[in-house]
Amino acid sequence: VSDGLDYAMREALKDGGQVMLLLNRRGFSTHIHCPACGFVEGCKFCDLALTYHKQRDVMLCHYCGFEKEPLQTCPTCGQSAVRYQGLGTEKLQAEIEDRFKGYVVERMDSDSMRRPGSHGKVLSAFRRGQIHILLGTQMIAKGLDFPNVTLVGVVNADIGLNVPDFRSAERTFQLLSQVAGRTGRGPRGGKVLIQTYTPDHPSICLAAKHDYAKFALTELATRQAHHYPPFQRLARVIIRSRDQQAASDFGDRMAGAF
Repeated sequence: VSDGLDYAMREALKDGGQVMLLLNRRGFSTHIHCPACGFVEGCKFCDLALTYHKQRDVMLCHYCGFEKEPLQTCPTCGQSAVRYQGLGTEKLQAEIEDRFKGYVVERMDSDSMRRPGSHGKVLSAFRRGQIHILLGTQMIAKGLDFPNVTLVGVVNADIGLNVPDFRSAERTFQLLSQVAGRTGRGPRGGKVLIQTYTPDHPSICLAAKHDYAKFALTELATRQAHHYPPFQRLARVIIRSRDQQAASDFGDRMAGAF
């Protein structure tokens, strides 16, 4: 976390408040790459970067669930200096626990909340004040009402903007607006701090101002200019085959037919 967010967290905790941190990326390291040749370990089914989960010591595809043992050497060039980079909730928890010794930190994501009743147990403890810092993915952004939460921090607001999806701006605005509503629900008020590399992006600056009307106008103009919904209809077609060339050939024929 940044120095500004670190300071705000210490002030909130010193005053007896509680803190919620949003990082919408689970796991420990979000990608594994080789600095020598640039190789990035990907899923053999989805061709997406695998995420390292330290607690289970496994590399995992968040799309299809494919698992693989962690790399020791680069499979392309043989170098042993593979790097685990990027920040997920598991790594954030380790950092926060190291920085804020003496405070109870809990994590809520689909990895830590697997057991039945896990959600209710953690939320009840947080409501009773037994947990000082609650961090997690988007599951902590919606519908939670804790009057003693005086600070909400968004650790990396840009994650959702870098997804190749025409709805990414809308979803980022929605998530930031929702998580901002988790603080200031009690008589003590509250504060929201958003860490971002793109503070001028409409999704972020307009969410900070709670200006839905202006965001909607801006986003609708972009959608219309690029022929996206709601002005046009889109269909998603998935072609699967055990033979990559067969899938490619079929895709070409289908595109030609369209």
